[in-house]
Amino acid sequence: MSVSAHRPVGRRTFVLGTAAAVGTAALGGPPAGSASAVSAAAFGWRDDGTHFVVDTGASLVFKVGKSNGDLTSLVHRGTEYQGYGGKNSHIESGLGSSTVTIRQSGSTILISVAYGTLRHYYAARSGENNIYLWTGKADDSVTATRFILRVRSGLFLNDEPDSYTYAPTAIEASDVFAKPDGQTRSKHFSKLRVMDYDHVGWSSGGVGLWIVRSNHEKASGGPFYRSLLRHQSADGGGLYEILHYGQNQTEAQRFGLQGPYVIAFTDGGAPSSSLLPGTLTTPWADSLGIPGYVGASGRGRVAGVGISGRDAAYRYTVGLANTAAQYWGSARSSDGHFSVGGILPGVYTLIVYKEELAVYSTQVTVSAGSTTTLNTFSLPSANDPADASAIWRIGEWTGTPRGFKNADLMTYAHPSDVRAAPWTGNVVIGSGTETSAFPCYLWKDVNSGIVVHFKLTAAQAAAAHTLRIGVTTAYANGRPQIVVNDTWTSAIPSPPAQPGTRSLTNGSYRGNNHTFTYSIPASAWLTDTSRYNTLKINVVSGSGSTSYLSAGTAIDAIALLA
Repeated sequence: MSVSAHRPVGRRTFVLGTAAAVGTAALGGPPAGSASAVSAAAFGWRDDGTHFVVDTGASLVFKVGKSNGDLTSLVHRGTEYQGYGGKNSHIESGLGSSTVTIRQSGSTILISVAYGTLRHYYAARSGENNIYLWTGKADDSVTATRFILRVRSGLFLNDEPDSYTYAPTAIEASDVFAKPDGQTRSKHFSKLRVMDYDHVGWSSGGVGLWIVRSNHEKASGGPFYRSLLRHQSADGGGLYEILHYGQNQTEAQRFGLQGPYVIAFTDGGAPSSSLLPGTLTTPWADSLGIPGYVGASGRGRVAGVGISGRDAAYRYTVGLANTAAQYWGSARSSDGHFSVGGILPGVYTLIVYKEELAVYSTQVTVSAGSTTTLNTFSLPSANDPADASAIWRIGEWTGTPRGFKNADLMTYAHPSDVRAAPWTGNVVIGSGTETSAFPCYLWKDVNSGIVVHFKLTAAQAAAAHTLRIGVTTAYANGRPQIVVNDTWTSAIPSPPAQPGTRSLTNGSYRGNNHTFTYSIPASAWLTDTSRYNTLKINVVSGSGSTSYLSAGTAIDAIALLA
């Protein structure tokens, strides 16, 4: 995992994580500390009656409520950063009455919070401006989708896609907003998949405040999952560690201890590379007795010598998952070598993804303290639909709508955004714009009935052909039904399993990849080879609402096979 770096762009500073830009534009510096701000002194803790007050001995003092385990104060260099709208930082929207204890072990102070079957921990290390957190879920009796760090207003103003400071009009539910200029904002519009970032936060006036994510082994959704990471409104900002988020979720909730994730203050730069997932080690936590904690010696590794049969034009990712944990890593572009460490012992399904499309699967067993080595293996061509001979194709088989009209914008904007190109418009095979002119999303109430125009040779028109339409997710069971030359109509396909929440309007195309297959008889084609055949794609469903919340689907690729 590479060390973070910084790249100034005008007044904006973008912080680069392992693979993608993660910072925001900081337009204002921190105000003077409040009268209640506490200055850092020697490492230690005290009980003020209602809070445990921890001084890290660096420049950080924080308070945890004794009655509920909320983080109620976060003072760095005399400035209070915690809180907006009268709310604390906590699991979900606050746990409520909890049992909260504290103890010191040498250079570590550990605060433990017990609420029903949930356990939550804050750890401070002497001389560090960091707070290490773990959250343990034994079951679903306690709702715990996130830890949210709430930050006071006026500290890190910005106008990034996941900010709605300057977007006063709600246009969908209570979490998607429009600015007067027609641009849209939402806390869901992070742009990033989990694998694309390792820290998220803000930097301004010589201070950086970040949450460094955990390895997400107990979260769900895999390496390509997208969810809210931060937000900012006029009241202040929020930074998240996602524990299990239900929005466009493809997996069941996992249970166990997730962490550590880290609240980190810096001098304005990115967090230290030693804090990042994949490099962070916490041997000092081995003896703290945190239930469910597994140190480095209790974990294993999976390494692959190489993967053959890859297409060099695409990135390949190796994922490992079972019902208890998930992990992933990148395959080396030169030979497909991969190495994924820090894995809890168990039997895992290993999946190789071409971009986000699964093209290989096998089972591996991981043991504590050892490496499971796999010899070079080949990707079966039958697993990659791109290897099938096609008369024509729109898009690439990547498990994403990459290259389609509005595809990139939809990871950080609502479909109604003024920057979106028109969602309508037919395409002609051979024009050179087949993919870029075809909308990445189709909705029953917006652009159902898009038409593809194409010619066939006499030999092609004399034969039956198979049409494939790959999708990446669907909303309200939206799926494609096709009409060829206004004379032949396919049956309505059964809806595949997809998440039941909003997706296409919330910055995520990632659901369950599925390929619809249609057998088109030769009688459906035009025999005059000078004329264009037409393929109309309708979206059908008995569910959904209207407009962009009508039934819809996201397109991966469309191919007419030879």
